[in-house]
Amino acid sequence: MKILYPGSFDPLTLGHLDLIERASKVFGEVIVAVLQNPQKNPTFSLEERLRQIATSTEHIKKLRIISFDGLTVTCAREHNVDLILRGLRAMSDFEYELQIAHTNSTLSNEFETVFLATAAHHSFLSSSVVKEVARFGGNISHMVPEIVAKDLIKHFN
Repeated sequence: MKILYPGSFDPLTLGHLDLIERASKVFGEVIVAVLQNPQKNPTFSLEERLRQIATSTEHIKKLRIISFDGLTVTCAREHNVDLILRGLRAMSDFEYELQIAHTNSTLSNEFETVFLATAAHHSFLSSSVVKEVARFGGNISHMVPEIVAKDLIKHFN
């Protein structure tokens, strides 16, 4: 089975990486789909995010990294996936992610959404929290892969 893990990954956190690693042990192929959203002003360009993910996941064999814009279900259809992966940190994530899963099912009944709980020690992580800590010079080495930490330090200095 092939699973699509969509997101902006701005930046990639160790929580994201944990989900990618765990999904790669369960599914035949994991496709990490990096969203290019023209409505948002990301910290890192699409190319930088793709590079960060590629560098951080070199050790994972059954992985493909792509970019997309538009609807997740369109991307899933184009890449012939079986499932869509979403991560959960807390109950508040569940409410939002369930709404997205239901929206996707109204757009296409071809795909089921699978939820994976983030490892407990990563449950506090979000891209927003990481950027805030980095912006004020805090230690982010336990939050993001090394390449992302270096890029964030460079960006905010």
